[in-house]
Amino acid sequence: MHSRPEADDPRLGEVSEGRILRAILARTEPGAHTLLGPGDDAAVVAAPSGSVVATTDTLVHGPDFRLAWSSARDLGWKAAAVNLADVAAMGAKPTALLVALAVPRDLRLSFVERLADGFRDACAALAPGCAVVGGDLTVSDVLTVAVTALGDLEGRAPVTRAGARPGDVVAVAGELGHAAHGLAVLFGRFRDGDAPVAVDPARLGPGESAAVAAQLRPSPPIGLGTVAAAAGATAMMDVSDGLALDARRLAEASGVTIELDRSALGDAPERALAGGEDHALLATLPDGVLPPGFRVIGRVVDRGDEGLLCGGHPVDVSGWDPYRDWDSVAG
Repeated sequence: MHSRPEADDPRLGEVSEGRILRAILARTEPGAHTLLGPGDDAAVVAAPSGSVVATTDTLVHGPDFRLAWSSARDLGWKAAAVNLADVAAMGAKPTALLVALAVPRDLRLSFVERLADGFRDACAALAPGCAVVGGDLTVSDVLTVAVTALGDLEGRAPVTRAGARPGDVVAVAGELGHAAHGLAVLFGRFRDGDAPVAVDPARLGPGESAAVAAQLRPSPPIGLGTVAAAAGATAMMDVSDGLALDARRLAEASGVTIELDRSALGDAPERALAGGEDHALLATLPDGVLPPGFRVIGRVVDRGDEGLLCGGHPVDVSGWDPYRDWDSVAG
């Protein structure tokens, strides 16, 4: 990638906050629901349905991403995508993002420009009409990206985790286990001792490039959240921590048991059950209802002793946990 001369690409500690903000704002685009965008004390976003869905997520260098593996553009994309997926899981249409950055002084100005490009690109590709409408900027020794996403329900009730009913089918839209596969590749192949090193595409085998991309630049099916809601989804959630953990959460919230069909989980069912960060949409729907883009992976039954079964057996999978040792991923 072409790099700018250092004179044109100063470190953040060498320029004013105003210049940094101008560089970021030059890369934003107006959103379809934005009534007042960046530049004032707060943004104003239309809420046509009268209700606003709001969610927030924080990515911290170390536990959540490594700059040796993630470009600034990929990081912006991922920070947007994980928040957009939470809005979609409520059956809402994303309308706006608020981005708070805590950045080290020695990062280059071009880094935050590419970060802003990632946010813009993700909104355009995954949630057209959604845009960054404001945020905050501060200094920190640890790079931190905190995002708040807003959405509109378009007149529908929110789809929560608590509505699944016995007799419903369990369906998913998006990939399962690919991001976990990508993370295992990164930890297993692109480290020098404990230190991560840049990804060499030539060292990626068949299917591994897509898996690494799923980890670093996820593309959840954001538009299918409203599709599922309109079709009558009884419950829905974003699969961020692994199918097993999140399906169990949905089952517990609804007071039911979810029974997964192991044969419907692809060629690597254990990875599909345990792997996190794919941000697929998990939904329960009335029997006979299957929106486009979803595939059936199980059914909802009356509550038994176990909240989650797979192939008729209890599932003992913990799923993704940000507090565990990252080295366990590679094992």
